[in-house]
Amino acid sequence: MRSSILAIAILLALPACTTMSDTSPASASAQPAAAAASPSVDTMKRLVQELSSDAYEGRAPGSAGEEKTLALLSAEFAKLGLKPGNNGSWFQDVPLVEITAKNVSTLTFTGGKAPVTAAYGTEMVIGTYRTTQPHIAVKDSPVVFVGYGINAPEKGWNDYAGLDVKGKTVIILVNDPDYETTGLTGTFNGRAMTYYGRWTYKYEEAARQGAAAAIIVHDTVPAAYGWNVVQSSWTGAQHVADSANGNADQSAAIGWIQKDKAQALFASAGMDLDAQMRAAKQPGFKAVPLAGVKANVSFDNDLRKHSSKNVVALLPGKTRPDEYVLYSAHWDHLGRCQAAPDGDDICNGAVDNATGTAALVALAEANVKAGPTDRSQVFLAVTAEESGLLGSAYYGENPVFPFAKTVGGVNMDALSVSGLARNVVVIGKGKSQLDAYLDRALAAQGRVATLEPTPEKGYYYRSDHFSFAKHGLPMLYFEGGEDLVNGGTAAGMAAAEDYTKNRYHGPKDEYDPNWDWTGVAADLKLYYDVGRALADTSDWPNWVEGDEFRAIRDKDRAGK
Repeated sequence: MRSSILAIAILLALPACTTMSDTSPASASAQPAAAAASPSVDTMKRLVQELSSDAYEGRAPGSAGEEKTLALLSAEFAKLGLKPGNNGSWFQDVPLVEITAKNVSTLTFTGGKAPVTAAYGTEMVIGTYRTTQPHIAVKDSPVVFVGYGINAPEKGWNDYAGLDVKGKTVIILVNDPDYETTGLTGTFNGRAMTYYGRWTYKYEEAARQGAAAAIIVHDTVPAAYGWNVVQSSWTGAQHVADSANGNADQSAAIGWIQKDKAQALFASAGMDLDAQMRAAKQPGFKAVPLAGVKANVSFDNDLRKHSSKNVVALLPGKTRPDEYVLYSAHWDHLGRCQAAPDGDDICNGAVDNATGTAALVALAEANVKAGPTDRSQVFLAVTAEESGLLGSAYYGENPVFPFAKTVGGVNMDALSVSGLARNVVVIGKGKSQLDAYLDRALAAQGRVATLEPTPEKGYYYRSDHFSFAKHGLPMLYFEGGEDLVNGGTAAGMAAAEDYTKNRYHGPKDEYDPNWDWTGVAADLKLYYDVGRALADTSDWPNWVEGDEFRAIRDKDRAGK
C-alpha cells in the first residue's frame, strides 16, 4: 500500500556510487551487451486499458476481477511461449481470509471529562487480523499512549518498557521518532524511515505486547497520505493471510483515528496531544495511561477463506537454466471502494498497478523476441500487495525458485505516465550492487539515478521487493523521477501532487488515453537492460557491506 508517485520534493541529481566486492558486478562492463530490443508501449497500452477497465472491478483478490486477471495473464504468457513456472502450473496458491466488517459501532472513549466518539469511515477505521471470529468486542479497555509503539533493543528504545498492556487499547503515532530531522543519521536513521515506522510494524508489536486494540493516529505528513487513502483502503473487504491458529495471537481490533479526534480524546483525559507527541520523540519516553479513560468498539465480520493466486511464468535459460532472474509486480488493487462524488465505486488501479503488471508481459515479450539468455527469467505477478504485501510475503516463505539460486531482479510498482524525466528515483539507493547495473543502463539514455527526496515516507517497506529483501534477495526498485524533460521539477511536482491527492487509492485512478508514455518507454528499457544483463552475466550481485540484508544473502549463498 504505497503512493505510486513520490511525494513532492526537489530531487537530488546525484550519480549512484556503489562499493564493489570480489563477487560484485565490477567486471560486468566486460559482459556481453544487452540485446538490442525495446519493450512495446503498444502492449503496455493495450493491457493497462484492459486490466483497469470496469469489467475487472478493481482486481480485488478473491473476486471475479481476479479470475479475469489470472486468465488474461496466463493467456498472454502462454501466447509468448513462456512456461508455467510452478511445477507445470501458472499459479501459486496464496491462502487468504477475506474479512468484511459490518455493524460497526462508533469508537467511544468514556471516563474522561466528556465522552469522545469517532464515527466509522469518516473519523476512524477499524478491523481485525483474526480470521475465525465473527464478532469483535472491545469493552471498557483501559487506554494507554505508547508513543511510536517501538521496541528496538538494538537501538536502546522501548516504548513498552515496564508496561503491561494486556487487555488494553494502545494509541500509537505513525513513523519514527526522528522523522522530522533533516539528516539521514540518528537512532532511527534520521529522516529516513525504518521498518519500525511502518503501520504494519505498529500492529505487530502491539500484538506481541498483548494489546486488545491498537489505534494509530493519522497525521498526513508522517503517514505520507491523507485520510482519504486510509478510508478507501480500510473499508470494505480486507484480506488477511490465513494461519493455523486463526491469528488468535493478534490484537482483537486494529485501526486508525483522525488526529483531531485524538486531540479531543487527550483533552478529555486532561492531556495535550501535541505535547505528548513531542515527548514521544525523546529517548527514554515512558508510556502514559489516559487516566480513567476506557475504549469501546464492536463489529461483526463476514469471513470467507479462499486461495488467491500469484502468477508464475518462466522463460528458460540456455546455458544455466537453474539460475534465475526475477521480475515482480502486483496485479491486485482495492476492488470496490469508497465511492467518488459521482457514484463511481470501482478503484480501477490503472497506474497502481496495472502499469507494473502490463510491464511484466511487455518485458517477457521483448525477451522472447531477443532470444534466450544464459540464465532463466521468472515473471512473477503477485496478489494482495494492497493488503500488506501478502502475495510476495507468501512467495518469500515458499519460493518456487530457491533464493540461493536466484541472482536478483527488479520490482515494478506504478510506472510514471507524466512524461520522460531526466532522472529515476531509486528506492533504497546504495543498498545493493544492483545499482551499478542501473547506472550503466541510465548512462546509455543520458539519465541519472537520484536519492529518494522523501525517505521519511518509507517507500522501501511499501512494495513487494521488501518481501524478497527480507530473505536476502537483492531487488532493484526505482520510479520515474520528477525532473521532467517537459516542464522540469515544477511540472513533475504538480503531477505527483495531483495524482496523490485525486487518484491514488481512489476511483479516479483510471486509464487515460492522453497519458504521456515517453517516460514509461524509457523506464521499461531500463528494466529490460538491467534484467537482461543480470541474466547473461556470471556475477552474483550482493548487498553492500554492512547492509541489513547482507548476512542473510551470504548465508544463503554459502549453502547453495
